[in-house]
This record gives sequence, C-alpha cells and structure tokens, in this order.
Amino acid sequence: MIVSSRKLGRSGVSLSPVGLGGVPLGEIYARVNETVAQETMSAAWEAGIRYYDTSPWYGRGLSELRFGSLLRQKPRGEFVLSTKVGRTFHRPSDPSSFKGEFWAGGLPFEHRFDYTYDGIMRSYDQSLMRLGLNTIDLLLIHDLDVAEIGSEDLVKHHFRDMERSGWRALEALRHSGEISAIGAGVNILGTIPEFLRRFDLNFFLVAMPYTLLDQEVLNEEFPLCRERGVGIVVGSPYASGILATGTNTPDPYYNYLPATRTVLEKTRRIEAVCTRYDVPLKAAAFQFPLRHPIVASVVSGAGTPAQATENARLLDVRIPEEFWQELMSLGLLHPDAPQARAA
Repeated sequence: MIVSSRKLGRSGVSLSPVGLGGVPLGEIYARVNETVAQETMSAAWEAGIRYYDTSPWYGRGLSELRFGSLLRQKPRGEFVLSTKVGRTFHRPSDPSSFKGEFWAGGLPFEHRFDYTYDGIMRSYDQSLMRLGLNTIDLLLIHDLDVAEIGSEDLVKHHFRDMERSGWRALEALRHSGEISAIGAGVNILGTIPEFLRRFDLNFFLVAMPYTLLDQEVLNEEFPLCRERGVGIVVGSPYASGILATGTNTPDPYYNYLPATRTVLEKTRRIEAVCTRYDVPLKAAAFQFPLRHPIVASVVSGAGTPAQATENARLLDVRIPEEFWQELMSLGLLHPDAPQARAA
C-alpha cells in the first residue's frame, strides 16, 4: 500500500506518488459497466492511491460523476482531487439525435470552450455538482493548445479571454481558499514557457512530453519550473500505449496514433535493456518520471480493478541503478535525466 507523499512545488499540497486518472472511466475507447467502474475506483483506494485527477471533458461529465460516487464516501482530508476548466456543458439543441464525438460512451451533453470569467466559474460550479462534493483541491486550465482547439487563431482568442477575465476567476478561488492550487494541462512541447510568461501557476500536468521515450522538456521547460518552484504531475506515463503494451503487439500506439518506425525502434532498444535486467517495461515507464525532483505524482487511468491495483504496485518493482545508467550510456535518455532516485 502506498503511504508516502510528495510535495507539489511550493503549493503546499502533497500528493500520493501514484494518481488515478479519469479518462478510461469516461469511456474513451469502450463503454465501462457501472459496476466495473465502481470496483475500479475502490481497488485504487484499497491500493493506497489518494490522488484523483478528472475533468468535465472526460466522458462529457461521466468521469466526474463516477469519481464523486466513490470520493463522497471517503474522509475529505484523506485524498486530493483535481479537475479542470475551459469547457462548459449544455443540453443539446436536439437531444433525440445527439451523437457524441471522441468518446465511445459518456453523457449526452454538448460542450463549448469558454475561458472567460463566467465560463471558468460555470465550469467550476458544474464540476462541484457532478462530483457531489463542495470542495476541489486543484483546478487546471485544460487543453489550451492547438492540438485540442484546432486553430492558432482560436488559441490566441482563448488566451486573451483567460488574460482579460478567466485568470481573475482562478485567482479569486485560490485567494479565498476554495482551491489550493492552480495548474495547467500540457500536451505539447513549448507550452510551459507560454503559460509561465502569462500566469502565476502552481503546477503543470504534463500529458506527453516527459516519458521514457521523450525528455525534451529537460532542455528548458523543467529547469524553468524548478527555478520558479512550479511542481509537475506527469500523465500518460505509457505514452498513450506503447510503453505499456511494448512492441510485440498489433498496432502499438504512441501519442494516440499508430507508432512510427522511429518510435518502434527506440522502444525495442529500451525493451532489450529491460530484458537484460529483468525489469518490466511498464515499471520502468512508471518509475522514470518520479526520479525527477519536481515531479510529485504520476497519473495513469484504469478501466478495471486489476489495472488500478497494478499501477500502484509498479512502484514496488526494484529497478537497479545500473539499468538507468545503461539507458543513459546507450543514448536512450536525455543527458540531463536524473541519475539518482528523487527523494
């Protein structure tokens, strides 16, 4: 059972080193039976996971409903909860013909991007109601990048909304103590400096740019965060698939797309080192981000009780320092990747 915790930058918040992410219970690839969803949440709790990260976007509200059904039954001081703002949800104009995009299941509501003061507050209030909780610990600005919004002009427009009024809403919530810290979700390299130039953030949730396969954030972005006392939560430690499945599987995925030849080759070289040291690839992928001193937690989703339990137990796998040193010597890790396990 996980008993340790790690500080999230200078926010004053501490997180369990393993967090449960809410994407699978939002039914991204397949519908999840309600009984299985509740058993998955319970397994995560029993395994010692005490950090829970969700979003209104995950299943268009379904993930928050499911997280709340478990967390409402637990002592409020025993867990940390984060959710996100940037979208509000609304009744479809024609409910009978509603067809949701992206999610295999989820709830039948339409969303609108909204980073204004009113949009942030409405998103926050909607999340409280879906969760059935009257407090949220960490609130993140969600998907403010071209990969999700689809247009540089729209990204600029939403950044202007955030600067003109949306940020004032977040600061008011933090100043009043309604939330403990403000973060931003990051999917694309280069986003962190843009956010830090504009806003006084406490932390980032980095969804893809820091994994066993990619560490370019060590060039500029993580040093900038460390200098400012900004904490990091790492999401998608398996790079959306390939670091969990390995290469010996049909159509391994990387960054939510079929892996390229270059990614497959690098992963095979990492797998070879794993074989020499008898280290499971999943354990290496999960433990690697936590070696960096500014990383407080690694968040991974689970769609079954077994997956939730496995995520927690991956920290117990012993990985010798020689394993990391060999990856470094073969050029498979960034030269600035931490060489010793973080405290």
